[in-house]
Amino acid sequence: MFQRIGPAAIKKDLTNTIRLCEALGHPEQAFSSVHIAGTNGKGSVSNWLSAILQSSGHQTGLYTSPHLLDFRERIRINGVLCEEAFITDFVSRYRPVIEEIEPSFFEITVAMAFLYFAEKGVDIAVIETGLGGRLDSTNVITPVLGIITNIGWDHMAMLGNTLPLIASEKAGIIKPGVPVLIGERQEEVQGVFKETAVLQGAPLYNSDNLVRLEVLSNDPAGLCFRAQLETTQFTLETCTPMFGSYQEKNLQTVLAAADLLQEDWQISVNDIISGLQQVKELTGFRGRMEILQHQPLVLADCAHNSDGLDQLRRSIDAMDVPHWHIVTGAVQDKDVAANLLHLPESASYYFCKPDIPRGMDARTLQQLAANMERKGVAYGSVHEAIVSALSNSGSDEAILICGSIFVVAEALPNFKHKT
Repeated sequence: MFQRIGPAAIKKDLTNTIRLCEALGHPEQAFSSVHIAGTNGKGSVSNWLSAILQSSGHQTGLYTSPHLLDFRERIRINGVLCEEAFITDFVSRYRPVIEEIEPSFFEITVAMAFLYFAEKGVDIAVIETGLGGRLDSTNVITPVLGIITNIGWDHMAMLGNTLPLIASEKAGIIKPGVPVLIGERQEEVQGVFKETAVLQGAPLYNSDNLVRLEVLSNDPAGLCFRAQLETTQFTLETCTPMFGSYQEKNLQTVLAAADLLQEDWQISVNDIISGLQQVKELTGFRGRMEILQHQPLVLADCAHNSDGLDQLRRSIDAMDVPHWHIVTGAVQDKDVAANLLHLPESASYYFCKPDIPRGMDARTLQQLAANMERKGVAYGSVHEAIVSALSNSGSDEAILICGSIFVVAEALPNFKHKT
């Protein structure tokens, strides 16, 4: 399982997924889909778009990864987790096929999700890639729209050590004749997308050409904005609870996606507004600048690569907080030193090890951070680090929990969940 052991769990080939889907009767062909790839922002765009489609009256499947607290978070319909009985029945029914094909954890999960969506008769499913695109297990679908959010530095050992190489892997989701939307215009990789789209005969769109976005405010009270959608000529002004500087590009991307899907999927202005306003209630989305407590303010964010942490830093710098207490941990196969550089030197640090084999030892992380002028104390667990941060924080200060999805996952049960 990649979550626990890392890159060794990846199988860079679609053969197993294709064989699984054949054995299941090709469930991936039973529903329409939107396919979303990119380095960062996939989860936010997927959940926002799912909420908009739900609001427009469509039974909407949502496949994302990884999960935070419950495996079933990966497979939802209209925000409701997949039933446990379906998962156990799936494993029991298809054990001989699984043992014959020997698929990875991801490949099994993707096939399971597709069968669930097919059996439940969803109208459309929003499918997030796990890693890359071209050889990602999800890339056996033919969607009605492909979305590539952005290209950044992550998983370079598997995807390539230049942005154009990484972009080429993500561009692998572009299918013949299927429109593709590029969320963030990046000149270094735009040519890769143009070339692939031409080869595939796929219409190529950029979100900044489809949506004029004016941000009115962006703080813990929410991201408020005014937008003009060019294709539909929709104009809207509203707020969404998902805030942070990095959400502005993601918001523009999902608005552009709604603009492109509007005619075929009968999406109204009110559907868009409702989906954006109620995204957390409609999909259960968690872990992105999530407010876990108000006094002191406690935020949790799953950013775990250089680009994501850079955007997170911009978001916290924009907040009126006199001092940050940062609970952080890491996994060993990330560029931890580069990630730490994006966190403020002046913060108080609480280092911890996520409880997985890939987790970096807290004292090792503490020493690495000290060499980079980020000083703090190492703790035996995420829970101990949080308890200490809470006891040391003044009411006007704030706590940020970040650095790894797994640290955030272990942190969430320490706080009562309020949507």
